[in-house]
Amino acid sequence: MSDDYADPAHTGQLHHVELYASDLETSVEFWDWLLAELGYERKNEWNGGRSWINGPMYLVLVWADDADHPFDRQAAGLNHLAFHGSSREQVDRLTAGVRERANATVLYEDRHPFAGGYYALYCEDPEGIKVEVVAPDASAET
Repeated sequence: MSDDYADPAHTGQLHHVELYASDLETSVEFWDWLLAELGYERKNEWNGGRSWINGPMYLVLVWADDADHPFDRQAAGLNHLAFHGSSREQVDRLTAGVRERANATVLYEDRHPFAGGYYALYCEDPEGIKVEVVAPDASAET
C-alpha cells in the first residue's frame, strides 16, 4: 500500500502533519535531526519542501510563501506536537541536542524534565512550534 493512502488498520491515528516554515533550510536542519533521532526516514524532497516517514505517519515541511504571519502557539490553532520517546535516555540525548542548536530552545528549563508532570522534553523549533518528546514510564523501561 502506498504511504499516501489510508490504511484501515490505523483508523483514527494521524496520517500526516504538514508544517509551513518561513526559513525552510533552518527548519529542515532541525526537523531532519529530530525526526531521524525518533526513527523517521526521509520520504520525499522537492524544491520548497521535505517529508519524513515513520510507519504509517509522515511529517511534511513546506516553505511558507507568506511569512508575514508568524506562528503563535498561544493563539487559536495548533499548540504543539508530541512524540513518543523510546526511553528517558533518549529524551536526555534529545534535550542535549536541542541545547547545542542555535535554532531551537528547550522550554521550561526550571521544571525540566518533569514540566508536564512526566518525563519529557519540551522545546521550540525554529518557527516557534512547541515539540514534546515523552519518555515511557520508568517502570516500563528495561
